[in-house]
Amino acid sequence: MTTYYRQHPGLRLTGVEDEGIVLHLDTRRYFSVNETGLLILDALRNPQSAEQLVGVLLERYNVTAEFARDCVAQFLTSCQDSELVVQNDAA
Repeated sequence: MTTYYRQHPGLRLTGVEDEGIVLHLDTRRYFSVNETGLLILDALRNPQSAEQLVGVLLERYNVTAEFARDCVAQFLTSCQDSELVVQNDAA
């Protein structure tokens, strides 16, 4: 079974220079994310697996797959703790 992630439906994103501002409409909280975080959250407008998100980072940045996996895992954990992303399990 593969886990897919997507943005919480109450999020609004905007890019400002090299970072992003995230507004969670349901909790009325603002978050600041770096360029990479904004890229991941933007990709999560449609459901994505963690491995698909790794692919997004590898297309954009010159990093190793292992580094990209670590970044994605840490970012998803942080986002789930703040209710910025939701997950769905699919076969």
